[in-house]
Amino acid sequence: MHSSSQTISDEYREQQSELHERTGETGIVYGGAARIYAPLVAQVIEKLEAQHVLDYGCGSTLQLPKALKGLIKHRFTYQAYDPAVPKYASPPVPAELVVCIDVLEHVEEDRIDAVLDHLEELTEAVGVFTVATGPAHKILSDGRNAHILQRPPEWWLPRLMCRFDLQTYQAMGPGAFYVIVYARSRVIEGTDGSKLS
Repeated sequence: MHSSSQTISDEYREQQSELHERTGETGIVYGGAARIYAPLVAQVIEKLEAQHVLDYGCGSTLQLPKALKGLIKHRFTYQAYDPAVPKYASPPVPAELVVCIDVLEHVEEDRIDAVLDHLEELTEAVGVFTVATGPAHKILSDGRNAHILQRPPEWWLPRLMCRFDLQTYQAMGPGAFYVIVYARSRVIEGTDGSKLS
């Protein structure tokens, strides 16, 4: 099982915690991408009839559950995890659906394999992962762009596909994409017998 020390360095965790605090104070929302992707996540939750959703890298303001309000017809368990936010830093448990929105581009390059391995361990059925491939508007305290891992889709896809079965790849303009993935060797069907799309 992966510990958070494998997925984020202490120094970077402190920088991220500071950025979460600073963006809260300035009114800039950290995690705003959740609003963009909430309809997609809602569609997957409904089709899968997911009972347990893990928001991996949830941020301090929990934008995803706010954005999902009114979009989901059934009750489900929501689990928040973010190693840089103390109240959500407890080790997560596996979930049917793992959502990772606007997180992977914030991961240190020497930790990305550990993070992707962690996602693989935690994803029982389906994952919805989004990646920004260009710069962020936010800047870290050391002057680096908040998107410290800016790589094109052709860099990301092999790393995802060696851990998951890729179901959907969708570019979101020139600077981002999302994937819907299955846990390896599992075919996930909706209640109507269709595969998730």
